Amino acid sequence: MQKIEKLIKDRKARIGIVGMGYVGLPLAVEFAKGGFPVTGFEVDSQKVRDLKAGVSYIGDVPTEEVAALNRKGLLTGTLDFSLLKKMDAVIICVPTPLRKSKDPDVSYIIASVKEARKYLKRGQLIVLESTTYPGTTKELVKPMLESGGLKAGKDFYLAFSPERVDPGNPKYGVKNTPKVVGGLTAACTRLAGLLYGAVIDRVLEVTNTETAELVKLLENTFRAVNIGMMNEMALMCHRLGLDVWEVINAAASKPFGFMPFYPGPGIGGHCIPLDPHYLGWKMKTLNFEPRFIELAGSINSSMPGHVVARLGELLNAKGKALSKSKVLMVGMAYKPDIADPRESPAHDVLILLEKTGAKADYYDPYVSETDLEGETRRSRKDALKKIKEYDCVMIVTPHSCIDYADIVKRARLVFDTRNATKGLKGKNLFRL
Repeated sequence: MQKIEKLIKDRKARIGIVGMGYVGLPLAVEFAKGGFPVTGFEVDSQKVRDLKAGVSYIGDVPTEEVAALNRKGLLTGTLDFSLLKKMDAVIICVPTPLRKSKDPDVSYIIASVKEARKYLKRGQLIVLESTTYPGTTKELVKPMLESGGLKAGKDFYLAFSPERVDPGNPKYGVKNTPKVVGGLTAACTRLAGLLYGAVIDRVLEVTNTETAELVKLLENTFRAVNIGMMNEMALMCHRLGLDVWEVINAAASKPFGFMPFYPGPGIGGHCIPLDPHYLGWKMKTLNFEPRFIELAGSINSSMPGHVVARLGELLNAKGKALSKSKVLMVGMAYKPDIADPRESPAHDVLILLEKTGAKADYYDPYVSETDLEGETRRSRKDALKKIKEYDCVMIVTPHSCIDYADIVKRARLVFDTRNATKGLKGKNLFRL
């Protein structure tokens, strides 16, 4: 352990990051900026070509930074996983999607650990960052790595550290977001803490890998449950004839005991729609029914249907059937001002609109195209100029670069599901 400790302290430890996506690339850049030589391991040849050319493919990471680090020899990419044997620390940042049954899909973790096992060496540190259920590191990763004969905590070191990436957040990035680490043993925890502490402002060490795994699930389940409550509040306010946004904003004036969350057409992104199901699945294996998680999931997943039904009501009141209407959806990203449509509720809204018979287009200045049930759909670039062609404009994702006042002024009917038109008035404007 003394050897790798010295390498970390001298910033000479060679770091390999498996999976160079939304989590891996920002982390790799931060380590490289700290002076560590970093190699990104990928199965996507285009990402490797970009890394070798010094080009960023993630919006939050400037190409200028990647290019500068590449020129210094501190950051590169490779398809050759045999180079893992040269790494002193290996950090796994691969996706963990859900199966259609809502069960965890850890196949990317398994594939990555198999590669790490082939080239595992004494004194190496392995850290899993992929979001997963409590027990994955100890019950799945550890036996796989130990099958080659080396023992975790003795011959090599194993830890879990949940990723905390928030795409598009201008205030918090890798460096100034506190990092949680939990190791298989105290020595594993200390070594992982030392590594991350070299480039991240604050590192919090927890008791074990299971605790660290659950921290991530708690963070996002907390958000999913509270968003579910606000979505249900929106449904209740609709029945009561009240403005849910006014209710929430007034409640948020209380300086204690309340934290505002906001309703919408559903939930999206790489964490909130998925992570609670990981925890729910794990608890069901222990004969524990996670009722809050399931209820929130049911409410949140019902919102695309609700906004489409509500749009139908609004059009009917104008003497127009939804099935014979032309609708423009504004926004496809899962949240404002980013180019990320992963798990976006806009996908479900668009599918449901078309199932009613409506003709639907979408416009998003950040998402030029997206996959919709195996079909590529493209943003209509001139949509806002031809807004009078549409019977209704539905605002699904608010972006700061869009002039919503102009939309309200020119559109026949505007249905705002995200309060993007706050402060605007018009007989043609309706909010969730």
